[in-house]
Amino acid sequence: MASIRDLKKDVNFVLGDIIEAVYIWEAGSNNKNSEEGSVIIDRAISVFDELMSQIHQKEVTDRKSHFKDIRTQLENKATELVEELNKLAD
Repeated sequence: MASIRDLKKDVNFVLGDIIEAVYIWEAGSNNKNSEEGSVIIDRAISVFDELMSQIHQKEVTDRKSHFKDIRTQLENKATELVEELNKLAD
């Protein structure tokens, strides 16, 4: 099983890349500080906080399945955020 540190890095990198992509979209489309971009960034930060709090839970009965579930949540929520970003780019 991957370490908790690697899971934290994955959460940070994935959501950070999504936020960076929003900034790139805003710069490329001359929509600086757009409301749509801010919504995606706020959701990414919310997902980050939620997943980190789940990672730091101490009282977990099955750690392996708990962290696997967190990784699945990261994938699903990141996919949703990327789809929203792609809608803006269209």
